[in-house]
Amino acid sequence: MTTTHWAGSADGSQPVVRAGKLKVFLGAAPGVGKTYRMLDEAHRRAARGADVVVGFVQCHRRRHTEARLDGMEAIPLAAHTYRGAMHAELDRAALLSRRPQVVLIDELAHTNVPGSGLHPKRWQDVEDILASGIDVFTTLNVQHLESLSDVVEKITGVPQHETVPDEFVRRADEIELVDLPPEGLRRRLAHGNIYPPERIDASMANYFRTGNLIALRELALLWLAGRVDEALHRYRTEHGIGDVWETRERVVVALTGGPEGETLIRRAARIAGRSAGGELLAVHIARSDGLAAGVSQAALAGQRVLVEQLGGSYHSVVGDEVPTALVDFALVGSTPRSWFSVPADDVGWNVSSPGVGSARPSWRFPRTSTSTWSLTSGRATAGFCRPVAAPSPLPGSSPDP
Repeated sequence: MTTTHWAGSADGSQPVVRAGKLKVFLGAAPGVGKTYRMLDEAHRRAARGADVVVGFVQCHRRRHTEARLDGMEAIPLAAHTYRGAMHAELDRAALLSRRPQVVLIDELAHTNVPGSGLHPKRWQDVEDILASGIDVFTTLNVQHLESLSDVVEKITGVPQHETVPDEFVRRADEIELVDLPPEGLRRRLAHGNIYPPERIDASMANYFRTGNLIALRELALLWLAGRVDEALHRYRTEHGIGDVWETRERVVVALTGGPEGETLIRRAARIAGRSAGGELLAVHIARSDGLAAGVSQAALAGQRVLVEQLGGSYHSVVGDEVPTALVDFALVGSTPRSWFSVPADDVGWNVSSPGVGSARPSWRFPRTSTSTWSLTSGRATAGFCRPVAAPSPLPGSSPDP
């Protein structure tokens, strides 16, 4: 996403619109100060002469945040009735008609009221607004990133129904982490600066437990570190700096159409996102005889959509020996290191899940001089992967660093 303004075309015949800039204020949990920080930045931009308006800001009755709205122009919200209740939503048409330089749109993961606009999700509205040439400031909590939603549910016990594709957030021109240590966030909650008094005790004992907040903060820091790595890689490429090359992670996810598929995909996406240029590939091995006992085509179709939302690619390969077909697939491209994410009963290769037939109960990766194989099991405890030791190099070859 690049700077956006109206500009004359090369032949002067018609105006050309360049996309607006997106800035995301990312937080580990509610109450860290994302909206407040976004409003601070808006006041700074306005003081420098920018035309800034509020499109949608949710203050949650937090008085300090409400105070920062003073003096700011706001686009009136659109009222929509759904199931007998009135809901206020971003007025996308009024905003596009007003055409400010910068608009503030809180809660990027929000689901729009059915029938209230062109899109079901607010991030899709933001995409259109950016395309029209308007810069957008927005806020997002880490639990709403698609690749992390399952991990956050395991940490907090709260399912995440509203998510944003990681790929959309990665394309932001700027991501600012609004960070607050767990102790500080709990003090803010105890003082009534996040939720009303009747919700404080329950929140402290559940979602806002110290352990939860530490884990969520770590997730946010790790995810953002991956984006910093990507930015460094782009800088090196743009400036022709090639003395040091990053090791590219290639993560191959073996999908059977079973219920573990979404967990494997999200885990693989997190591994791929840890280094610049990481690649996520999902592959389903179909038997040559056409037999597919236990394979759910509907589940595979849904898993394919999830892979593509996370920036990966989906492939279907014909092969009777599942491990051999997977390794042959991973070798295409000659990447220095590959991860396999497979549905298995243990960390050894024990492929017996529905849809893949019988395979060798304990199959070892082949030894090669160019690749390192690692395995992460679909049932590894608490979402951690357990890598298999790298094979010894062939005689006369150099070990993988």
